[in-house]
Amino acid sequence: MHTSIVLAALAGSALMLSACQSHQPLPPLAILPRPSAVPDAPPPTTIQPVTETIHGVTLTDNYRWLEGDNSDPSGMGKINAEVATWTDQQNAYTRAWLDNLPGRQRVEAEVRPLMEIGSVSAPGMYANRYFYAKREGTQNQPVYFYRDGYKGQPKELLDPAKLDPSGLTTIAWISPSHDGTLLAYGTYRSGDEASVLHLMNVDTGQKLPLEIPGKTQAPNWLPDNSGFVYNNLQDLSNPYSGQIKFHAMGTDPANDKLIFRQYTPEEDAKLATTWGPNGGLDQSGKWFILSYATSTASNDLWVIDFEEWRQSGKLVADFSLEGQKASSSIAEVVGTTAFLETTYDAPNGRIVAVDLKNSDEKHWKTIIPERTDAVIQGVSVAGGRIVVTYSVNASTRIELFGLDGSPLGTLRMPGIGTGGLSTERDRSEAYLSFSSFNYPSSIFRVDLTKPDAEPELWERPEVPVNPDSVVVKQVWYTSKDDTKVSMFIVHKRGLKLNGDNPTILYGYGGFNISLTPGFSGPLFQWLDWGGVYAVANLRGGGEYGEKWHTSGMLGSKQNVFDDFAAAAEYLRDEGYTRPERLAIRGGSNGGLLTGTLVTQRPELFNAAIVAVPLLDMVRFQNFLMAKYWVPEYGTAENEADFQWLIKYSPYQNVRKGTKYPSVLVTAGENDSRVHPGHARKFAAALQAASASDRNQKPILLWVDRDAGHGQGKPLNLRVRDVVDERMFLMRQLGMLQQAPATKQ
Repeated sequence: MHTSIVLAALAGSALMLSACQSHQPLPPLAILPRPSAVPDAPPPTTIQPVTETIHGVTLTDNYRWLEGDNSDPSGMGKINAEVATWTDQQNAYTRAWLDNLPGRQRVEAEVRPLMEIGSVSAPGMYANRYFYAKREGTQNQPVYFYRDGYKGQPKELLDPAKLDPSGLTTIAWISPSHDGTLLAYGTYRSGDEASVLHLMNVDTGQKLPLEIPGKTQAPNWLPDNSGFVYNNLQDLSNPYSGQIKFHAMGTDPANDKLIFRQYTPEEDAKLATTWGPNGGLDQSGKWFILSYATSTASNDLWVIDFEEWRQSGKLVADFSLEGQKASSSIAEVVGTTAFLETTYDAPNGRIVAVDLKNSDEKHWKTIIPERTDAVIQGVSVAGGRIVVTYSVNASTRIELFGLDGSPLGTLRMPGIGTGGLSTERDRSEAYLSFSSFNYPSSIFRVDLTKPDAEPELWERPEVPVNPDSVVVKQVWYTSKDDTKVSMFIVHKRGLKLNGDNPTILYGYGGFNISLTPGFSGPLFQWLDWGGVYAVANLRGGGEYGEKWHTSGMLGSKQNVFDDFAAAAEYLRDEGYTRPERLAIRGGSNGGLLTGTLVTQRPELFNAAIVAVPLLDMVRFQNFLMAKYWVPEYGTAENEADFQWLIKYSPYQNVRKGTKYPSVLVTAGENDSRVHPGHARKFAAALQAASASDRNQKPILLWVDRDAGHGQGKPLNLRVRDVVDERMFLMRQLGMLQQAPATKQ
């Protein structure tokens, strides 16, 4: 199956002398005073209590009005004038804090060139054309190019700045036809992710008269360019109206034939706990592969003769896998053999060959069995080989196999880090994307017939830092229930680890998403100022397989918070930092993580970034697309789920009189995933409840009116956001008083 090109934006053990072993008392942390431009108190928030009893428990929600106007059935929460005014006041209070801290100009001057480091994607190969995205210098958004031949001259395809000089329009994806002569691409604006499909002629650069709205995703083309299959929403205001359609070139898209649509509540009582359908064509265009997610860890799967559907209009499956608590996908179909990647009876993944003409499970053949030391992250078929990307201790290993599963070697990589491979079925040429904390993001051309050969550098942006100046360690620590958890720790070479280093601890812990080493230019500014950066591989993530994921979801979600707290304790006990010098950071599900730690373990750290967060876990399922997350969290509509949700839900567990750390809560007004009401309500509750000195530990809220969940932000807004976070953290961790000498 052709993969559309999407440019992703960027987010050994050590024996240390602990502070308690040094016998030297650490000095009190010196915090800069409140800037004179900042009011003495945050803007007042009206209390409008709403009391209700849920499963016998009486709850009072003082700030429900901050959810906005929820008469919109889509749950978009259009803000009314009262909420808009309050948000403006909170934003002004936050800007007064962040814009008036001394040293902001210097920090921005240091961060900006690191944010202006270019980026390039691995090329997608279509006939002799190579399509890729690249951003240089001060460009707000990546520009898309193609080359005729891998060493050909770059030819510009799409520049978002020419579509919209404001920088707020994003090209979400591109999908070239098999021969590279036609291009489908998607755009959205201000982070709303409501992609509109457009078409262009690659040879002439001319835009063709076709647009398909509705959060349309990258299509799969038929090999002869006669049409394509695409996924979108039947009703943009209803995130649960997913559908799959076929567009025949030269016809009115209003007449596009429906292939499959999301089940209605009447058809499927599980609608509130499913992610819905996704479908596309294999490389040959003969097979339509349909998936229907039944949870964040499982899906049903069908392989259907596409031409038969076109003739009869009936979906008749040659292969189906239904009702299993497993994640399954088809890597490719070769002839009548489907290569199935699945966690069915294999939590770490296995590869099964299925004969589509004899597809009963008893005839399946496992050709690449599950491993205990590695987790399958991705599979493709290229040049007569099966390419398997594994995660081994939260880093990447890529191994090659014959179509019969015979081992053909391990791909040589530049080091230990994160890698991904762009392949095509018809060739052994492939492109490796690789990065690590101390290795700049780079694209290499590789030959899959020679896995031991030195990769050929294809493109790497210049970086104005010395990656060798950074030390990266992987350590293992013990969580509350004695589970061993891994963590990466990054700092400058030669840094004295004396228990007093300002440290950021980052985590996510959910949805089977893995946190692996990656290069970040702005991180070097933090490291240059003597900071330490730590990334914990919490349960709920995908680093160690499906068992690792499920041990951090639903009623086991508390494990994630315990893992994160144990990471903070490790950094304290092993002499990296102390609570006054420690900050935690997370976004989205990671914002739920940091919000929960604020309410459960406020003594462990001095500052928290709670970005685009879920925080009211009693009501989260009522908004936007959040019913899709019920399989991960549960829902308060179910009494058993309510019992664990109410125990950790950050908003309901804010306690008046508690000395909370300083918190910066952020949200995007156009967020189509996480409702900004979570951030508004939590910030209001913390401001009212915290017993900490608000001049020392302020609670700040920033709601970006030109952004959504974070995707597609232009460079200038991303620079502002990074500088905001840095100034906030550096002030709270006592760094602004001890700035390093300016580099000459």
